[in-house]
Amino acid sequence: MQSLELNRLTLKVLLLTLLALAACSNRSPESVVAASARPSSANPTPAAPAGDSTSENAFTVSGPLIVEHQLDVLAQREGIIAKLHAEVGSHINAGDLLAKLENQQLLADLAAAQARTHGMEDELNSWQSEAKVLQFDYERAEKMWQAQLIPLEQYEHAKYKAEEEQWDVKKVEQLIINAKETQHSLELELDKTSIRAPFSGVVARRYVREGQQVAKGDRLFWVTGEGPLRMRFTLPGKFIGRIRKGQELPLTTPDLPEQKRKAKVVEVSPVIDPSSSTFEVLVELEGASGPLRSGMDASVSLDNLR
Repeated sequence: MQSLELNRLTLKVLLLTLLALAACSNRSPESVVAASARPSSANPTPAAPAGDSTSENAFTVSGPLIVEHQLDVLAQREGIIAKLHAEVGSHINAGDLLAKLENQQLLADLAAAQARTHGMEDELNSWQSEAKVLQFDYERAEKMWQAQLIPLEQYEHAKYKAEEEQWDVKKVEQLIINAKETQHSLELELDKTSIRAPFSGVVARRYVREGQQVAKGDRLFWVTGEGPLRMRFTLPGKFIGRIRKGQELPLTTPDLPEQKRKAKVVEVSPVIDPSSSTFEVLVELEGASGPLRSGMDASVSLDNLR
């Protein structure tokens, strides 16, 4: 009897133990995590402001300094470089001779054309004198025919002879015009053998040497003006109306950081490019360029434009 009760007691203890273990295993781990993640009572830190009106108005643009006059001088006809009259770094004025092409053949052709023109002009004088004589003969024959001193055939012969001479004079005059046009064409070709500076500035690069054969359109020199220095850039459309012609803007360059200069607005595009929503502005450096040179990088500040 005692053994039966002992077995029952042992069974109850085992059941209670199993129930306790089951209760422990059913506890959710999320409850522990949720408890640890509960926010504190302290106020949260506010987010930093995105910006203010001052930072929105601050704007800097960069680009190279440029000059208006800057181009390659090209050969206008083929030929051989006979003489160079300018080198890199040479300061030039508009019209100065930079180089010379060989022109002996053109000189000979021009001299021949001039001789032909002079010969035709002398021939024209002779034809005009002959035409005057025949015109007098015709006028005399007309008076004699009216007085019935000569037959009609003689009068008409004098008339037609005078008219024929006038046509010969006109033909020679036209030949002289053609000869002069040929002469002028040769003079233009001869002028193309003199390579001249298109504007005042400095020779920045030389592409040819003496004795070199060049073709029409070949680059000979790169010449550039020395001032005024300018800078062209684009701005977002929001600046339209806030930048005007005549405004002064600060200009700096990283190549010469000690140079603090002013640039004046000389051009403002009146329209906005629809593809980029920008418009173009051109500024010009005030005063002498000093150590600044074309091609240097520069920056213009547009802080607090109103």
